Amino acid sequence: MSDKDEAAQQDSGVNEQVVIQDKSEEPQTEADKEQEQAVTDYSEDTKGQLSMEVKVYSPFHDYYDGPAFSVSAENTTGPFDVLPKHHNFICLLMPCDVVLRTPEHGNQKIRISGGIMHVKADKVVIFLDV
Repeated sequence: MSDKDEAAQQDSGVNEQVVIQDKSEEPQTEADKEQEQAVTDYSEDTKGQLSMEVKVYSPFHDYYDGPAFSVSAENTTGPFDVLPKHHNFICLLMPCDVVLRTPEHGNQKIRISGGIMHVKADKVVIFLDV
């Protein structure tokens, strides 16, 4: 680099050697640690796609039992989606179409007149006709 280039760089305040953030540092907050763990969990998925176990059934009929990438339904606050790694969750479902995005069958719709959804540890259970 010439003397003119160095002088121009010093005048402009640009320093190419400055490290903005050192990635080797430990996360400072619990939220940072949780985010780093989630990224690690996602990257360890062997199939390249995250899924969760879903079971939709009533007392006399099993509608679906298998893996799904997401579940869409509606409760009193409106439509919502459940994705893998969702926090524990329970709610009453309103009459709606439950949409399951599955690896084998694509989108599956199940029309329901209401029910209960329970989400825990990547397992979604929907009880109908209760």
